[in-house]
Amino acid sequence: MVERQRVATPRPGLADRFTLEQRAVAAIGTTPDERGTAAECARFLVGELCDAAAVDLLTRQEDPRARRGALRAAAAAGRRDLLDGLRHVPRRNILVRALDAGHPITASLSLDGQEPVAALSVPLLAWDRAYGVVLAVRAGRAFDDGEAAAVHYAARLTAAHLHHAAHPHPATSTHPHPAAGHRPPRDTAPPLAAGPPAGPGRPHPRVEVATRFVPAGPGTAVGGDWFETVRLRQGRTLLVVGDVMGHGLDAAVDMNAYRSTLRYAAAAGLPPHRVLRRMDAIAAADAGRRPATCLLALLDPAGRSVALAAAGHLPPAVFHPDGTGELLPLPAGPPLGAGPADHTTTTLPLGTGDTLVMFTDGLVERRGEDIDTSLSRLARLRLHPGLDAGQVLDEVVARLATPRADDDIAVLTARLRPRPG
Repeated sequence: MVERQRVATPRPGLADRFTLEQRAVAAIGTTPDERGTAAECARFLVGELCDAAAVDLLTRQEDPRARRGALRAAAAAGRRDLLDGLRHVPRRNILVRALDAGHPITASLSLDGQEPVAALSVPLLAWDRAYGVVLAVRAGRAFDDGEAAAVHYAARLTAAHLHHAAHPHPATSTHPHPAAGHRPPRDTAPPLAAGPPAGPGRPHPRVEVATRFVPAGPGTAVGGDWFETVRLRQGRTLLVVGDVMGHGLDAAVDMNAYRSTLRYAAAAGLPPHRVLRRMDAIAAADAGRRPATCLLALLDPAGRSVALAAAGHLPPAVFHPDGTGELLPLPAGPPLGAGPADHTTTTLPLGTGDTLVMFTDGLVERRGEDIDTSLSRLARLRLHPGLDAGQVLDEVVARLATPRADDDIAVLTARLRPRPG
């Protein structure tokens, strides 16, 4: 039985959902500390979706019977009066019910002397393990389906980071397939010098590709930014840009594991969303692997098209022959290693002279700046007309990369060559 390729179609609220997911990826998980991660989740929710938020974590105990009710407050943000009104039995019931049910629980409550509130409680689940519960509260209007899905996404992302914080230094790990690579013991691996990831493979002759890696600064340890090209049958080429969360040796080790997994998964010629699913399944079997974002682009010279799928990654841009650019909004989905996800493929035409630009967040993000502002800076660029793929890359990096960037930068540009004759 042949699985049909899922082609995403625009639907109401998709752009807003996409924007919220990208903001969540940028805001949650910048610290390895579990309380810090919980605080980032609460602040994100209050900034985007609700009036107050709290994150309660399960006390770490080996006895599974201690799970019920063993919650401890880890972080809170927003209106304390709303959270205080739910401090007693109602809040407790909402939290524990969501944890036991394993799915979001909504409630509408009328508190004494206060305005009615809507509460949404979402369990923090990663790899079939519960880490706690997120509570989002706001006065008046209930959460609609799109807002509930955004809270759920933030909770899954938070849980993935909590999982990594709880398992930071496994001595070894086992992969379900040799292609996933061997992970050296983290406590005995020698330090690595700063430098770019290994060069990508060769694309098809009808695809023009240029790549650039810009380290965050001299002396900075290698990180998890990477790119890859995989030459497939029928003239197609799979382009990949990825970013393992975190920095240093652990991120570099996980980057190599993801890269090996990608080559194995892509060899079967599957559509991008199915490649992501395979990568996610292999990552799920490795409890110590850090979550990672990933963007896949399958170029088809015969169809003059590109098929795109993203796992928590920033969207690509396309620059046209006249030098104008635009972002390609995609359903982001959760990052790899954040639990099972239903990734989708979006297929778009790629015109003659159009240049696809794929990148990691170091290219556009600025400290303290909203991700929408960062992305719009890229889309507003006006390049010189008639540039080739390498020249587009040079100009984009020259105009966006900063000398004191906080993160490594990996950029890949690609263009379909004109048909011969």
